[in-house]
Amino acid sequence: MIGIGETAPDFTLPRSSGGTLTLSGLRPKPVVLYFYPKDDTPGCTTEALDFTRLAAEFEAAGAVVLGLSKDTVDKHDKFCRKHGLGITLVSDAEADTCERYGVWVEKNMYGKTYMGIERATVLINGAGQVVRVWPKVKVAGHAEEVLEAVRAL
Repeated sequence: MIGIGETAPDFTLPRSSGGTLTLSGLRPKPVVLYFYPKDDTPGCTTEALDFTRLAAEFEAAGAVVLGLSKDTVDKHDKFCRKHGLGITLVSDAEADTCERYGVWVEKNMYGKTYMGIERATVLINGAGQVVRVWPKVKVAGHAEEVLEAVRAL
């Protein structure tokens, strides 16, 4: 997994609501980049709703919140509409960005191993440096904890 002090790997990916998003183009704003396994699953929905609920507070703190998964932009758009999400989701269909951040990992469920996204969040400062990493995120209370870290920048 990417470490504190490293330069956040740049990317340009398709985004919900159309177009593309380039990470470095968001500077000098801090970025909360959260990786999640799949749209419209229970944990991922709760996490997206928590970040949406706090979106105005993240914006007031000057930060941009991005959710990233392998789901297509069409799936992201349906997910956003269904749940009224107020955050930007980006699609890493090939998992290239996930690999560069170290969240594309071997997982195990019911005795079967497969590759998937580890739920994780990376806080990137306005200069593009990783300042905080939350690996293996537990959803409950996570968005609030990230907001406090953003406010402490």
